[in-house]
Amino acid sequence: MTDAIPAHNDATAPQPGQNAPADAPRKRKNPRARLILRTLMVVALVIVASWILYYQFRGKYLESTNDAFVYADSVTVSPKVSGYVEQVLVADNQIVKAGQPLVRIDARDYSAQTAQAKAQIDAAGASEEAARAQLAEQQAAIDQARAQLAAAEEDARFASSEVERYTPLAASGAETRERLTTLRNQQAQSRTTVAARRAALEATQLRVRSLQAQVRQAQAQGETARAQFDAASVNLGSTEVRASVDGRIGDKQVRVGQYVAAGTRMMTVVPTRFYITANYKETQIGIMRIGQPAVVKVDALPGVEFQGHVESIAPGTGAQFSLLPPQNATGNFTKIVQRVPVRIAIDASPEDTRSFVAGLSVTVEVNTIAAKDALRAQRERNSEANATGKSAGKESQ
Repeated sequence: MTDAIPAHNDATAPQPGQNAPADAPRKRKNPRARLILRTLMVVALVIVASWILYYQFRGKYLESTNDAFVYADSVTVSPKVSGYVEQVLVADNQIVKAGQPLVRIDARDYSAQTAQAKAQIDAAGASEEAARAQLAEQQAAIDQARAQLAAAEEDARFASSEVERYTPLAASGAETRERLTTLRNQQAQSRTTVAARRAALEATQLRVRSLQAQVRQAQAQGETARAQFDAASVNLGSTEVRASVDGRIGDKQVRVGQYVAAGTRMMTVVPTRFYITANYKETQIGIMRIGQPAVVKVDALPGVEFQGHVESIAPGTGAQFSLLPPQNATGNFTKIVQRVPVRIAIDASPEDTRSFVAGLSVTVEVNTIAAKDALRAQRERNSEANATGKSAGKESQ
């Protein structure tokens, strides 16, 4: 019995006199697949072109770094005076206001010093009053001496006039010589009295100068005592240590009964006003300027962005301000990209940044597009300067 040949073999089998095809027959692609492929290619080209345009007109001006941290100008709390701690009025991590008492130191010694200085002020005041009273008495004595001098001078003038009047009478014999001698003796005595009264007046006047010096001395002693009182009052007030800024208590190390010397670190007040220090590479700060906008992303708050701006740029790299700055003039040299600290101010209220903690890691992106014209102008100036230099070199040759 003869096997039947399938019908489809007739269509695909080579006819007599024809060669078999070199390749297997290709299936036609689905038109829908071709459309999807072309669409994907167009979308990819659009995406690439958009990215290139974005980078050229904006992206290359966005300088970003993750070498950035949250900072606050923390204040170290230290006493101005020495003594034993009597009270600690705050707890760890407590929120405090400026002027709020934090620690009280035993103030008995400083109270005694204040009282002593106050007593010295009173003593100096009493000395000044006594000297002024003596000065007033001396002024009265001066007036008395001046009056006595005036009376003595009047007596002397009268005695001189009597001598002048009786001298011609005694010469003519109308009066006795004994009378003239008596008058001359009275004249001499009156002159002596005038000299004594004048000396007494000068002595009382000199006494006034001495009393005035005593008044000034008492005033100086009073000023010294008041200065000591002010210093003692300051020390007495310093026994109560207060917060100088608003913030939170951190690193509290003081305990009741502890003896603290002046300048001993007791705790730290971390302000509620934070800022960012971003350490940018030296290749990123060429056209970075103060006031340029910035976007801050805090690692502790994913999905949250804070607006800010460049507040200042450090005048040197971080290496220049290190304890041991590098000296590359000796030994082998390996070039390392330096970083420059840039301070970023956060344009947000303390309420928005209440979850900030000093030392948090952040990512900062600064938009420097506003300074692109400055970069272009700098390049043009550089090109002109190079061209001028080359022309001058050719002319000199």
